[in-house]
Amino acid sequence: MSTISKDSVSHILIGSEEAGQRLDNYLIKILKGVPKSHLQRIIRSGEIRLNKKRAKPDSRIAAGDVLRIPPIRTAEKPPARTAAVPAREFDIVYEDEALLVIDKPAGVAVHGGSGVSFGVIEQLRRARPEAKYLELVHRLDKDTSGLLMIAKKRSALVKLHEMIRNDHPKKIYTALGVGKLPNDRFHVRLPLFKYTGAQGEKIVRVGEDGQAAHTVFRVLNRFSDGLLHQVGLSALTLVEATLKTGRTHQIRVHLQSQNCPIAGDERYGDYQANRRLQKLGLKRMFLHASELHLDHPLSGEKLVLKAPLPQELQQLVLILSHPKAEH
Repeated sequence: MSTISKDSVSHILIGSEEAGQRLDNYLIKILKGVPKSHLQRIIRSGEIRLNKKRAKPDSRIAAGDVLRIPPIRTAEKPPARTAAVPAREFDIVYEDEALLVIDKPAGVAVHGGSGVSFGVIEQLRRARPEAKYLELVHRLDKDTSGLLMIAKKRSALVKLHEMIRNDHPKKIYTALGVGKLPNDRFHVRLPLFKYTGAQGEKIVRVGEDGQAAHTVFRVLNRFSDGLLHQVGLSALTLVEATLKTGRTHQIRVHLQSQNCPIAGDERYGDYQANRRLQKLGLKRMFLHASELHLDHPLSGEKLVLKAPLPQELQQLVLILSHPKAEH
């Protein structure tokens, strides 16, 4: 790719990794600080040319295309903000030239925004300045730990997004619910409606006006002994949740709908129960992305990737499973 000059016309040859994007979205990435509205205006005016011709903001770029970009004043990124993002690598579960899968710790956002200055993707980019391409394939809530996919090639990202639209890969989570679930295996098919709260936070509720959502739950263990009664709880249920759709906060709201909210969930959980669980050492939400079953986006190789429960969650399960040993 040619270097973009602020003072003279630049010509950029589009490579295979950039192909398929909308013209305006591509320009936003390479012309940092230029508002999308301004870019769309100069595309429509004909100042930006695609293969020497006028184009539209939603025109798709292809490998071998040549972009002509006039001098454009771009806003410089404040150096302090760049310096504020610490370089960080995360535990790698799988990596090759196209795909990176990490075991994300709880308490770390996947990307900056909504009051968070940086997240996993910004830290990874800082830790790997030589990487030409690093993009999130999907998201995990800040307080959820576990398997997170990052594409290292645009072709892999496009393929993975296509797979996700077709309910692949298979995503399996482990969660601890506060309460009893009557059946050992069951389906929850309840539509979910997402809206923004007073503080700008995302909130999801069950509602007929929402998007279709489907989760399969399987009970792994049930706890209802004297140890729980000592801290004021009656029952906890360890479950495996397999996503059939990937809606925001899906497992959290679907478990809440069964009167068994996730332990430690501050938004959809039981406040009193969460405080009591802290006495047993639970300081976070008990939700972990534990397994991914997928075909490799480029080679088609079948991958089964697993991330064990983090130590603090394993420790709680151990205490619940052997209460007499603890008391």
